[in-house]
Amino acid sequence: MWFDIGLIGKIVRFSAVGALGAVVDFGFTYLFKEILKVNKFVSNAIGFSLSATLCFFLNKFWTYQSSSPLAWKEYLTFIAVSLVGLGINSLILYLLTEKAKMHFYLSKCFAILVAAIWNFLANLLITFV
Repeated sequence: MWFDIGLIGKIVRFSAVGALGAVVDFGFTYLFKEILKVNKFVSNAIGFSLSATLCFFLNKFWTYQSSSPLAWKEYLTFIAVSLVGLGINSLILYLLTEKAKMHFYLSKCFAILVAAIWNFLANLLITFV
């Protein structure tokens, strides 16, 4: 039976899902960038997109415990929120790697943290209302 876990519970669950998502994101980014030699920004977008899809399902049913019958609408909204997050992620990644000359994966960590704040708030207030 589903029950209201409150804001703190949602933050904890969102963080756990996000950690798993980060592993998926980094894993696929590494696979495409380092092994398959795909452009680093394309590799980043692939990793981010695969992670976003996984995170949708985990967040829908576990974090936000949504029982909305309009899952397709939630998915499209979640993906739209994630695309804005991808834009934030890519902008920070670009600024830190190209302008500040920081290491790619360290920059990616910062980019993920900032995008995660956006994603949590937007999904809480827009997607899984």
